Amino acid sequence: MSQEWMFGVRQPLPVKGYPVHSNGKQAERSGAFQAELNKQLRQTEVIVSQHAKQRLEKRHIRLDDSELQRIGDAIDRVAAKGGKESLILYKDTAFVVNVKNRTIITAVDSQSMRENVFTNIDSALIL
Repeated sequence: MSQEWMFGVRQPLPVKGYPVHSNGKQAERSGAFQAELNKQLRQTEVIVSQHAKQRLEKRHIRLDDSELQRIGDAIDRVAAKGGKESLILYKDTAFVVNVKNRTIITAVDSQSMRENVFTNIDSALIL
């Protein structure tokens, strides 16, 4: 944070809209800031729908945090191109995702993928 000298002592400069001195309004604003920060952080995570969880369990597909991050990055790429419902092929698994909600709708392993038709998608990405 920027600081300026006042009477020989460094003083923090106020951030736009946030006073330097603590009072009730600052606490209220910091609470609002925290809520917005949490909202933005939630928008970067990948959600797995209940249906997809069942499919993952049934097909013995496990996703660790790094794999979910990779799928999240793929969702960002699809969103940048305007995709809304996308098929993401990752390793031996196909994921149908709702891009806006960052939600994996279903997951299909390579065995179940044979002769399977994917509908209601507008884009596809192969990782």
